[in-house]
Formats: sequence, C-alpha cells, structure tokens
Amino acid sequence: MPKIAVLIPCYNESQTIAKVVRDFREALPEAEICVYDNNSTDHTDQIAREAGAVVRYESRQGKGNVIRSMFRGIEADCYLMVDGDDTYPASSAGEMCRMVLEGKADMVIGDRLSSTYFTENKRPFHNFGNIIVRRFINMLWAKKGREIVDVMTGYRALSPIFVKSFPVLSRGFEIETEMTVHALDKDFLLESIPVLYRNRPEGSESKLNTYADGARVLMTVFNLYRDYQPLRFFGILSLLLMALSIFLFLPVFLEYLRTGLVPRFPTFIASAFLMLSSMLSASCGLILDTNAKNSRKNFEVQRNILHLLMRQKETGE
Repeated sequence: MPKIAVLIPCYNESQTIAKVVRDFREALPEAEICVYDNNSTDHTDQIAREAGAVVRYESRQGKGNVIRSMFRGIEADCYLMVDGDDTYPASSAGEMCRMVLEGKADMVIGDRLSSTYFTENKRPFHNFGNIIVRRFINMLWAKKGREIVDVMTGYRALSPIFVKSFPVLSRGFEIETEMTVHALDKDFLLESIPVLYRNRPEGSESKLNTYADGARVLMTVFNLYRDYQPLRFFGILSLLLMALSIFLFLPVFLEYLRTGLVPRFPTFIASAFLMLSSMLSASCGLILDTNAKNSRKNFEVQRNILHLLMRQKETGE
C-alpha cells in the first residue's frame, strides 16, 4: 500500500483540530495523520493526540518553519498538506492523493477561489490580496494554459519528488506563494481541484495579519522574481534607467547643438551616471541569468537522481 501522510501545521487550534483529525482519518483511513504543533498554548497537541494523530513539535515560530520540519522528517509516497482550522473539506482528499499516486501531478492545488471562498471569507482585503497575488504570479511565471487559480491555498497534495527537492526559505505564511512559484519555475506537473471553503467556526481566530502578512507575500513575490528571473528583472530596471538618462540628456544635447555650450552640467552628469547604472544593471542581469540557468541544470540532475533512488527503493534493487 502506498503511504500517505496528512500534514497539519497547528498553532492554537484547540477548537478545530480534533474534528480535522477525525475527518481526514475517515476520508483516508490508511493515512498517517501528523500534527506539527508550533508552540501552542491551548493544549492543541494533547487534543490532537487524543483524536488519534501523531504529534510532533517545531519550536521555531512560523508556518514556513513548520513545513520545513514536516518535509524533512516525514517519508511518504504522497503528502497531503492541510490547515488545522477546519476550513477545508476532507471529502476532496482522496481524489487529490490519487492524482499524485498515479503520477498525474507533483502538486494538486485545492482551489478555494473557484468555489465558496469569496462568499465564506468575511475579510474583503484577504479577497483582494488573493486576486492581486494570483495576477502577479500568473503574469510573471505561468505559461499560457497553466495559469494558477489559487496561489495561497493551504490545501495541497504533493509528490515526494517535490517535497524532497523544495528549498524552504520562508518562515511565515508566505510559504504557499513560494511553493507555487517553485513549482512553476521548475516545471512540475500541476493540477487544480475546486474545493469547498468554509469560514472558521465561531471562537476560532485566524493567525493572519492582513496588512503585515500581505506585505510579506508581495515582498516574497518581488524577491522570487529577482532570484528566478534575474535577466528580466534587471533588464526592466536597465531600460527604466536608460529611459530616464535619455530624458535628462536630450535637452542638454539639443542646447549644445544650438549654442555649443553645456549650461546644465549637473544634469549632464546625472544623465551619464544613470546610463552607467543602466549598463551595470544589464551586466548584472546577464551574469545572474547564467547562474540561474546553471542552477536549473543542477536541479534537473538532482531531480533525476532522486527519481532513480526512489525507483530503486520501490523495486528493492
């Protein structure tokens, strides 16, 4: 039997964790339910253990830190990641895991935005933020026909190849954005399944800070674009600096042609400085793009080696 691991990161989810564990135990009776407690103070760990989950601990605060420990510490043929706040239905778990186990996807995204998210979620800025981040990700990374509908969902089924090759850099809630971008950039097989979303039950409080976490997510998108697409990033910056340089230089040059004098010498110096900065930015983009391509080549080699090792493990060779 393929091993399925249900991974549930938790921080003070005592009101909902028992139901989440029971629901996913019923939906996936063969799965191992792993709850990772992230310094909860409301006995979330005890409640999860009594409900039948295996409880582990992560002392470094932040969802990204929890997921790093999950991916390092659990071995499985399929990983189902879900939040412990009872907002995602267990009824979709079987289909999501099946797609991964049959090799049809490396990541199956539980798409909230195509179903009930905008009616259930009562925080309008969260709705707006999801739309903005989705548009940025699709504009910067997604190929035509591969657009991602829900970038920041916490409900995903993952293959072992993705889990063991994903470098977790984020510490907080921006981890979902990082996972989506990594999957798009490294050309993993992605599928989306619409899932019903329900708001948190009364008394259960979200740990998300609308503005602070939203700013972190947008900054993550900015940094990932710079890291994964350096030629485009620095190329755009180079063109902007070049345009500003020419804008400052043209009046000075026309004045020189008319009078033979350069009366606005500081403007001329600023123009020359901006042009040098533009050339430097373009050079940085070319150098970093070569490094990024070499990194992708190394990643593909490592992914092939990981495929081979997992195949040997399956066949017992």
